[in-house]
Amino acid sequence: MLWLNFLHFYQPANAEFYNIRKALDKSYWRFLVKKGRVELTGSAAYHGFLPLLPAEEVVRQVKVNERILRKYFGVSFKPTGFFLPEMAYTPAVAQIIKRLGYDWIILDEIAYGGNLKHRPVWGSFYIDKDSGLKVIFRNRELSSAYPPDKLKVVLKESVTSKSAALNEPLKVPAEIFVTATDAELYGLRHEDPTAELEKLAKIKGLKTLTLSKQLKAVGRKKLEKINIWPSSWESSPNEVKNKQPFNLWHDKSNKIHSDLWLLINLALGLGDRFKKDKNFYWYRWHLVRGLASCTLWWASARDFSKIFGPYAWSPDDIERGLEDLIRSVRSLNDTKTKKAKLEAEKYYLRIKKRIWKEHWKKHWQKTI
Repeated sequence: MLWLNFLHFYQPANAEFYNIRKALDKSYWRFLVKKGRVELTGSAAYHGFLPLLPAEEVVRQVKVNERILRKYFGVSFKPTGFFLPEMAYTPAVAQIIKRLGYDWIILDEIAYGGNLKHRPVWGSFYIDKDSGLKVIFRNRELSSAYPPDKLKVVLKESVTSKSAALNEPLKVPAEIFVTATDAELYGLRHEDPTAELEKLAKIKGLKTLTLSKQLKAVGRKKLEKINIWPSSWESSPNEVKNKQPFNLWHDKSNKIHSDLWLLINLALGLGDRFKKDKNFYWYRWHLVRGLASCTLWWASARDFSKIFGPYAWSPDDIERGLEDLIRSVRSLNDTKTKKAKLEAEKYYLRIKKRIWKEHWKKHWQKTI
């Protein structure tokens, strides 16, 4: 039996510092990388939602992330794998990642067949016809809660965790288990008081590998070429079918989303026009923080409690991203930006009003 476990370590750059410090204190250390027990991948430095951003911005965020990795892990450090924020895939984004020198990505199983019925062979890599990237798929069901709890059920071991006990045994037709979750599940958002992770580690015959080592292990086989569906790790089958796989971040019926995208596109456009502005550094500093996918995710008002997640509504988190977006526009010094500044302020005030009106009318003290 083999467990391939991908962990997404991330806190928004504009999050409260104590949250970042807490996550860092409970995260990995460099010696794990040196020992080969942890493999790092590339990603977008500020967790922008790549399918909805211009190609230039995608490249910029990837290269910033590469500089950060080289700073802490050596000038020759270059990962071969890449994590698309929110596992949000489109052919255009995948082609950019391939051009930047990456070899493989991990996606949610829904990207394989566009639904949750046609499933990949777990642990196998495929070739994306559009980009040439190698792709491995995570098992959504195993990843929908704390994976050690789910795996204990699958392996028919004694389950003491409440979150796992509520689930029926899973039908996994292979002895390779591929999971991918936020790393904060391990010790930050979920404490694991019954030490299910440690129990898994003691199971004889359950091995682990990094994804690159798994790719090397299967690399002698001819990989199947497939078409991959645009999707994210939270896309529903209906959203994929209706060609709206990214509704969590851009729902056209969500007025806050619509106004945020008006402000985002205005801010991005100013950067193209005023690259020589003396305050361009501060424009970028605020912009990338405002572009984090979390700003939009927290405005979706989706209920994820059934899959070990929160109710996706947080006016404070929306505002945090909103403040950085407006400050990016305000930072520019050129007098020619005045008209755009006034337009941005209009969007800003309208969004602020919508956030708190919706909060008090629909979400305040809501029981889920």
